[in-house]
Amino acid sequence: MLLALAMVWGGSFFFAEIALQEVGPLTITLFRVGMAVPVLALVVWGMRLSVPRAPGIWAAYLVMGALNNAIPFSLINWAQSQIESGIASILNGSTAVIAAVVAGVLLKDEPLTANKIAGALFGLAGVALIMGFDLLTGLDPRDLAQLAVLGAALSYSLASVWAKIRLSGIAPQMNALGMLTGAFVLMLPVALWFDGVPSFSYSAPVWGALVGSALLSSVLAYLLYFAILARAGAANLMLVTLMIPPFAVGLGALFLDERLSANALAGFGLIAIGLLITDGRILTRRRRA
Repeated sequence: MLLALAMVWGGSFFFAEIALQEVGPLTITLFRVGMAVPVLALVVWGMRLSVPRAPGIWAAYLVMGALNNAIPFSLINWAQSQIESGIASILNGSTAVIAAVVAGVLLKDEPLTANKIAGALFGLAGVALIMGFDLLTGLDPRDLAQLAVLGAALSYSLASVWAKIRLSGIAPQMNALGMLTGAFVLMLPVALWFDGVPSFSYSAPVWGALVGSALLSSVLAYLLYFAILARAGAANLMLVTLMIPPFAVGLGALFLDERLSANALAGFGLIAIGLLITDGRILTRRRRA
């Protein structure tokens, strides 16, 4: 299940790269969340889950939709108009390390530890290696795109804290539906304002990418996400961020003829080490041995 989740989330970078040939980045986000909502509504209805009526919960869903969908999806989609999907997926892999630090600062029951600090330093070194020191002398579109992906990773991290504070105790499938509904409500006016009304006369590959990003990278992904969380816990689920880049890089190389630099691959290695240190279990097992 973890492998399947990595595959469909890694595929989201591939789908975005294809859709960007004809569709604006904000409209891609609109399609991704909009087409997922009715499918998840059928899931919630089929499971006979209760739909919250309290306005405060739906306000929380609106914030969650912004932090976990509207903002990061849009930033990554725009970033992929400037950089390769593989680099975007590798930088996005820093989410788990950033999330550990954000949670340590904002949540009393998840304090910062030596492992989290060390993991963050390795992750930061990996990001610096990927982006290069030219960033200090001036910004170009590629630099801004890489910063946009890091902004998306920070947004994902804040979303995880928000969900723990405001959405605990609600069925996860309902949370997914409420979150994506909130994202759709936010994205509809924004996408229409900046990208205009969608033409709907896209080519078959682009439609396939839009449907794939909604049904596979959103609906199926969130169902897998919550199933793994229930069976294996958050620590095991966090490891998916290590497995997403190989799928994204592989799809980009196979179908889009993308090639990554040695620095990008080495940076991924440092981010991976940072995540393993943050996770902590390898070091624990070594000490026990």
